[in-house]
Amino acid sequence: MRGLMMMTVVAVLVACGCGREAAVEQGGWSGNGSAVEEEGQGGAGAAGLEGKRVVMVVAHRSFRDEELFKPMAILEKAGAEVAVASSSMERATGALGGTVQPDVLLKDVRSDDYDAVVFVGGTGAKEYWEDERAHAIAREAVDGGKVVGAICIGPVTLANAGVLRGRKATVWESEAERLKRGGAVYTGRSVERDGRVITADGPESAEEFGRALVRALGG
Repeated sequence: MRGLMMMTVVAVLVACGCGREAAVEQGGWSGNGSAVEEEGQGGAGAAGLEGKRVVMVVAHRSFRDEELFKPMAILEKAGAEVAVASSSMERATGALGGTVQPDVLLKDVRSDDYDAVVFVGGTGAKEYWEDERAHAIAREAVDGGKVVGAICIGPVTLANAGVLRGRKATVWESEAERLKRGGAVYTGRSVERDGRVITADGPESAEEFGRALVRALGG
């Protein structure tokens, strides 16, 4: 179990079957529609992801809590094993006060060890925008046919890595031009899927992002 501090009024999500508790604040804003939902792919369901391994990359400071904890709970409930990577092995702290103990340093992540690589957003995620190791991991994952996800401002890391060129993608609205400069086809949707690359626009879309990751891993 990952022990998580709570600094504000929070809700506690329990990932079924793993005993992991995640502190997240409920709230947000309305999304702009989901390409995943419109494609009629349905809910996450009992995807049977046993044996699937996912690494979620978080900033050491100010990752966005919901964008880690909600998809993590959904993935683990579906049977996936989730590891957390960061730039430090000290406890990472979310913008809303949640904390998580990283399992692995970003520099030691090998995409071949995982079925999916996910970049979590929050203002702290800017630390990976120009990070060559983060870029290499994203490129290796895409080249290896892995599921690659990013949410909020995390898709900027993918764009700067060159893996969104010619792909439909979304991002936190203020960073749309950065995606376009990286060659992405910006859609402005809440969740967008292009092949095995999944992007989402922010914390309000975290649950649908998690379900889209489950569907991609189960497909």
